Amino acid sequence: MSYTNKDLAAVGPQRRTWGTWNFAALWISMSLCIPTYMLASSLIDGGMDWKQAVFTIFLGNFIVLIPMVLNGHAGAKYGIPFPVLVRASFGLKGANLPAMLRAIVACGWFGIQTWIGGFALYQMAKIWAPGIASLPAVFPASWGLETGPAITFLLFWALNMLVVYLGVESIRKLLVFKAIFLPVAALALLAWAISAGKGLGPILAIPSKFHSTGELWAFFVPALTGMVGFWATLSLNIPDFTRYARSQRAQVLGQALGLPPAMTLFAFVGVVVTSATTIVFGAAVWDPVVLAGKFSSPLLVSFAMIAVAISTLATNIAANIVSPANDFSNLAPAKIDFRRGGYITGVIGVMIFPWKLIADPTGYIFTWLIGYSSLLGPIGGIMIVDYYWIRHRELDLAGLYSPDGRYWYSNGINRKALTAFLLGVLPNVPGFLTTTGIIPAYAVWPFLNGLYSYAWFIGFALSGAVYAALMRREATAQLKSLQQDLLPDILL
Repeated sequence: MSYTNKDLAAVGPQRRTWGTWNFAALWISMSLCIPTYMLASSLIDGGMDWKQAVFTIFLGNFIVLIPMVLNGHAGAKYGIPFPVLVRASFGLKGANLPAMLRAIVACGWFGIQTWIGGFALYQMAKIWAPGIASLPAVFPASWGLETGPAITFLLFWALNMLVVYLGVESIRKLLVFKAIFLPVAALALLAWAISAGKGLGPILAIPSKFHSTGELWAFFVPALTGMVGFWATLSLNIPDFTRYARSQRAQVLGQALGLPPAMTLFAFVGVVVTSATTIVFGAAVWDPVVLAGKFSSPLLVSFAMIAVAISTLATNIAANIVSPANDFSNLAPAKIDFRRGGYITGVIGVMIFPWKLIADPTGYIFTWLIGYSSLLGPIGGIMIVDYYWIRHRELDLAGLYSPDGRYWYSNGINRKALTAFLLGVLPNVPGFLTTTGIIPAYAVWPFLNGLYSYAWFIGFALSGAVYAALMRREATAQLKSLQQDLLPDILL
């Protein structure tokens, strides 16, 4: 069985052309998206004031920047993508577990972005064809899916699949449009909020709904975990991008300049606008697509919705199709290419019911973001311990692609990594089951329910510690063996 193809092979020095500002621009572009706005707005809707919301977002992104930079080191040093790097800890076959978990999360994000784009088209369609809002129901009530939004969602989904068929090159112009439009739209929304809210004073004066430190803390902890979870996906597969870095300095400084500031500034726009809606409409409107639909001018709403749909399409393909392509390719390098991986992503993205995930802030933060962070945190802990403590940042590049190499373990699987992963996930399972309503809260010890608020942190720390303990005896031997293997190359 082959363990490489053109997408998984290491990038040579001549192709490593990304500088500091390339990485900063990447994060600015990734941060300027509708989910970022909704993330910030949902904190206001959940009861925070603007200072608490902005601080929570900044802190969460500062925290996730740390594993982002640490995992990015291997990509920049060896030119390898995430699925290949994770072979060092999980084994050549075992790496399929973290790769598929990462890919499935990308499928979820694909579904969310596709729903946002489709709902934007629905808001426009209601203006020109009001009857679409009163179409008879065709889906089960338990699905929570109205016929009109379902039609535009599927149309937008089909458009995404068409772009997948045409290939990645077809979205370059869309990405340029996004880079121009979203900052302008954000400033326009900010100007509207300041005008409609009669200045920043009344908007920023809206108090927190929490009356005690205990109430605030109960919301802050899971919210912070959700903020970390927002980019927990990229903190794993950031080597997919840093493999093109000119230097370690470029990836470290570029990410530091791009991620926390861009997320915080765009989140501030979302906070201000959402706070203004509580003044103008009497209730927080945390979805910008719904907000744009409240304006009276049909042409203005239509322009805004088309622009949102196009920019969402560009973001979706770039962030949620390209990223899992390497993960699906790792599953069967000889059979799965970009197009097939895109189709797989599209199907799973519908099956995950994205309209339910973002229907309210509770579902968005407490179910979706925290839920998958409980799976990705343990993987991040294992990867960082393996690369920095077990390998001392020294990898056998050839061994990452060969079943005869040091990373084959037992039939291609490192059972110690799987054990550490499962033990890191285990404490968060009861909280997940009660949060999603699968079992009643009274059936679980309250302490275990409380742990779920710290899902990413617990999984990251526990799996990392267990993996370090299990691999302790092998760490010295593996490093010494690797140094002996590399010595002839160094002498040459």
